[in-house]
This record gives sequence, C-alpha cells and structure tokens, in this order.
Amino acid sequence: MTTPLPPCPECASSFAYQVDALLICPECGHEWAATAEGGEEAGVRDSVGNLLADGDTVTVIKDLKLKGSSSVIKVGTKVRGIRLVEGDHDIDCKIPGIGQIGLKSQFVRKVTD
Repeated sequence: MTTPLPPCPECASSFAYQVDALLICPECGHEWAATAEGGEEAGVRDSVGNLLADGDTVTVIKDLKLKGSSSVIKVGTKVRGIRLVEGDHDIDCKIPGIGQIGLKSQFVRKVTD
C-alpha cells in the first residue's frame, strides 16, 4: 500500500503526482520537493530519486572530469561507504586510484543489493 501524496500547497488540489524527487500539481503547474513525514526535507537523493544514507554504495552515471587534473572518473565507477555532508558537493567519498573527493548526488545512482 502506498502513502497518499499531500495536496498542492498552492491550490490545494488532491491530484498531485510524483516525478523522481518532485511533486507536481496538474491543475496549477506548481512543483515542490517531496517531504518526509512530519513535513521536513526528505534528505539527499541520487539521480533517480532514491534516498541516500551514510555508508551507502553508489555508482557514477557520467564521466566526471576532475578540476586541476587530467584524470577522469569513468561511468560505472563503484564508490563504497559514502558520507553525506552539507554544501554544493553533498557526498564525501574515497575513490580507489584517485583519493578523497566530493561528489554531487545528481551524478550518482544508489546500488541496491
């Protein structure tokens, strides 16, 4: 059984639907972030909307060039034991062969076991 979606905060329509991490109202076109129970922000989500937590394993979904270096993090690189942080780059991790680095959650996908 799925949890019912909250009504639109703009027009109070009950016909809201979810696309990835956003809720959308078809009547007024308003978009807002999906929230956790209690009305607080749901947390850091990956590129497809999966909720991330400290210690998760993720894969890189796009080749990422490293600033100040000729190195590239290749698509499909598996990163284990991530740590969530505040800021522009919301994931701290260690990538084998590269070292400690900050990643944006929009460029990773959670690995489900």
